[in-house]
Amino acid sequence: MIAMAEPKTASDNEKGYGSNDENPIHQPQEFKEGGYGWVVIFGIFLLNAHTWGLNSSFAVFLAYYLRTGTFGSNELGYAFIGGLSISIALLASPLATTLVGWKRCGTQWTIFTGTVFETAAFIGSSFASQLWHLILSQGVSFGLGMGLCFVASAAVPPQWFVKRRSLANSIAASGSGFGGLCYSLATNAMITNIGLPWAFRIIAIICFVVNSIASYLVRDRNEAVGSVHVAFNWKLFKRPPFLLFQAWMALSIIAYIILIYSIVDYAQSVGLSASQASLVGAMFSLAQGLGRPVIGLSSDAVGRLNVANLCTLFCGLLCMFFWVFGAKGLAPCIVFALLSGSVAGVIWATVAPICAEVVGLALIPSALSMTWLVLVLPSTFAEVIGLSLRRPGPGGYLDVQLFTGSLYIGAFIFGWILRAWKVQELKQIRLDKEQRELAIRDDGVLTAALEQCPQGENTAPSSPSWLSFIKGIWALERV
Repeated sequence: MIAMAEPKTASDNEKGYGSNDENPIHQPQEFKEGGYGWVVIFGIFLLNAHTWGLNSSFAVFLAYYLRTGTFGSNELGYAFIGGLSISIALLASPLATTLVGWKRCGTQWTIFTGTVFETAAFIGSSFASQLWHLILSQGVSFGLGMGLCFVASAAVPPQWFVKRRSLANSIAASGSGFGGLCYSLATNAMITNIGLPWAFRIIAIICFVVNSIASYLVRDRNEAVGSVHVAFNWKLFKRPPFLLFQAWMALSIIAYIILIYSIVDYAQSVGLSASQASLVGAMFSLAQGLGRPVIGLSSDAVGRLNVANLCTLFCGLLCMFFWVFGAKGLAPCIVFALLSGSVAGVIWATVAPICAEVVGLALIPSALSMTWLVLVLPSTFAEVIGLSLRRPGPGGYLDVQLFTGSLYIGAFIFGWILRAWKVQELKQIRLDKEQRELAIRDDGVLTAALEQCPQGENTAPSSPSWLSFIKGIWALERV
């Protein structure tokens, strides 16, 4: 099997990196796809269930805070907690990347450190009496713990798989959906039966036990693949495909956060009870858990950029039409939750595989670290924007619905331009069938192949043109 190319260094140039003596597309050392990798995927599945899945249950907490005013009547303050937890998680990416690259810490200890912060967050929240207590605990501390767990594990699945990379990553990402399903139903039940403080404490115990086990199961292959753990790799922003990737991610995450945090309160605004609304939120999470492996399977078969962009467009159309005109009762809300939930979080199911196509396998940790930093501001204020667009009375969510749908459609436009760039890039060089398959999965292989071309040869890469982009937009290619 042809393997991914190693990152090019200055010493490689001195030795003649593109010469026949040293082929950058070479055989890996006894790497068998899968194997223990499936245990790693199970561990990351558990992590996502008890990080992002827990975070999804904030929609239930938010609806409870808004209806009861437990910590005051500042609605934007409550919305800020949810956005802050995600933004702090993303802001922790340089720290997490540095800790993973530090030999005394590594992936497992970084994940366990995040578990400690998460547990402390829920214990602290159980004793909160004012809004700022909640911001520090459920917002900052939980966000930091979630960020350390997530960033440390996000780059691991692609290291264990090539042909089934999207499937493996999607199975791991589906943990957040199944976790959200369990916690959305359990959180509402616990708050109703044992009160808010003890609901926080029980969640803290479960989180610590499960995530500690998961941290032991997750093993990386950083040394084997030559991962580059540079927290601030600003040179990546000189690459147009990386900028398009950032635009797709930024618009998608704003829309995703608004949708996932607003759906429970929206359900109550159209007349559903708290238990019915939590059921709608649970169905949204269930759809995420079931939909992401399907996204992974179809991505490996049809192309990652194709599937990611079509799912983004589909979710935008659902928000613009179904959410606006159809979701007015329990059954329609559940149908909308199932349809939108299956595709709303497509960024989480495809971020690592698409990142590999954009920058190459070795640069995934650095590229993801920069991506999380870019997403800090959008995620911080996403739900604040969503709640500020909400109006009292019937039809109060119309502006929110239109804004969310427009964001998804805008993200699709940037993502489709990125796809056109990839199509044009693949056509620049003649690759055999196996090399082309690997180039679709990993930009590092394509880069190595381009570097091997003699400078005077007709197949050398040329500057991208608008005509090639237009052709790439309409081309029916598996990318």
